[in-house]
Amino acid sequence: MEFLLLVVGLLFGTVLIVGVGERIRLPYPILMLVFSALAASLPFVPDVHIDPELILPLFLPSLLFAAAQRSSWSVFRLRWRSLVLLAVLLVVVTVAAVAAVTWWLVPAIGVPLAIALGAIVAPPDPVAVEAIAGKVRMRRRLLTVLQTEGLFNDAMAIVIFQAAVSATVNHERVGWDIVPRFLLGAAGAVLLGIAMAWLVGALNRFVPNLVARSAATLVAPYAVYLLAEVVHCSGVVAVVVTAVELGRRARPQDSEERLTRAAFWEVLELLTTGIAFGLVGIEMRAVIDAEGPSLVRFVPGIAAVCAAVVLVRFIWMYAIFRMGGTERREKTPRSLREVVVLTWCGMRGLATLALALALPSTLADGSPTPGRNFVVAAACSVLVVTLVLPGLTLPWLTRVLRLPDDHEAEERAQRALARRAERVALEAMQTSPAALKLPEGRRRALARRMSSLHTILEADYADNPEKMLRLKAVLAAMDRAQRDALDAARREMLAARNEPGNDPELVDRVLRRLDLRTVTLDR
Repeated sequence: MEFLLLVVGLLFGTVLIVGVGERIRLPYPILMLVFSALAASLPFVPDVHIDPELILPLFLPSLLFAAAQRSSWSVFRLRWRSLVLLAVLLVVVTVAAVAAVTWWLVPAIGVPLAIALGAIVAPPDPVAVEAIAGKVRMRRRLLTVLQTEGLFNDAMAIVIFQAAVSATVNHERVGWDIVPRFLLGAAGAVLLGIAMAWLVGALNRFVPNLVARSAATLVAPYAVYLLAEVVHCSGVVAVVVTAVELGRRARPQDSEERLTRAAFWEVLELLTTGIAFGLVGIEMRAVIDAEGPSLVRFVPGIAAVCAAVVLVRFIWMYAIFRMGGTERREKTPRSLREVVVLTWCGMRGLATLALALALPSTLADGSPTPGRNFVVAAACSVLVVTLVLPGLTLPWLTRVLRLPDDHEAEERAQRALARRAERVALEAMQTSPAALKLPEGRRRALARRMSSLHTILEADYADNPEKMLRLKAVLAAMDRAQRDALDAARREMLAARNEPGNDPELVDRVLRRLDLRTVTLDR
């Protein structure tokens, strides 16, 4: 019962913190971290623990699915250099640097656990970056790089973490055999993810209920993650592939389902983040109680880990700048100022929290895990250094550096895509079977409605039942024609997403607006 009360309290606290953050104009991830640290120190907060083996299955599927469904295969193809340089290589280099520093300063911790610490603190969190960087009107080109980095870095870090933890618990060595194991596991996970996406798509076509179809997307990531773990494949890769493949298989006419699902996952991601922050605060209290005054001896090692995380990211971003940027078509970063901003936005968040909580407290022989308290304390310190400090100072930093603004170019590109969608919608309306059955006057009214997307207000014919029935039939035909036209516009945007030269993220933004306007007009 104490645990349930704690979870409910954390959920309410999360909602309250988000509201406070909106009022005082501070990003909610920072306030959550401060709130969880303060709440954990209260004497009436129960000291509860979740089995570390349950942390990853509980938190990771929803975390990965929520992040991956905001992307697409088109984004992967367009941003593949960013994925390789930031989501893979930078994670590996950060893990190696942190592990080396940790093993040098705290040799008793052992190499496998040092590698696990590196994997815990390596991946920046896209949710934290969007919540903080999105409020300072950062250049979309920079924000895109940060979002692309967050698509797959969690998966890479988690694979390394799981291998390191397995070696720690079983007193094994971490060797190069992890590479073929990862490749085989990833290949099997890709097949599982595609199969799960096909299954969910078939289920959605069979089930007419909108709520039930949205619920299927909650079950799918957990199901494919557990299935992949059972057959010794990568559950992380399976969840990511499932989310991206479901997005590819989405039909143009499923606009209301997409909006419902997006809102549902935003709520779930928010509440999951709140629970994770609260549990880490409680875990940190347990570390402080266990170590007491001797916690001071952790300070040199923790400071070195925090410095390594920041310095490695700066050096890597500067090297990318000197080599020509993350993308040849759109060089990023373009200057030393952008290198500083991209370094400052390497904010750790939910993935670091979940992995820190998932670190086993005992080894296979039942003995305590040596150095676990140091790892948890270092992970929490990296959160403070990379999340709280940059989050509070990023607006000031962007003003001081005076980065040029590219919002006008972005708006021009978005307007061009919107005009293209509207043109195709109007053309499709002219040939829609429902529109051809309408009188000429109604067709002109429908054309005005499509071009302005305003709701047509009709007079009340309640006093004349016959006119009311005719009006209902006309409005129903107009709605069908409108749906045909907007479906055509969405198909055109889906085709545009795969065309060279178009930014798939801008296309996705136009698609979301088409979905929103469709549902609004239907209602």
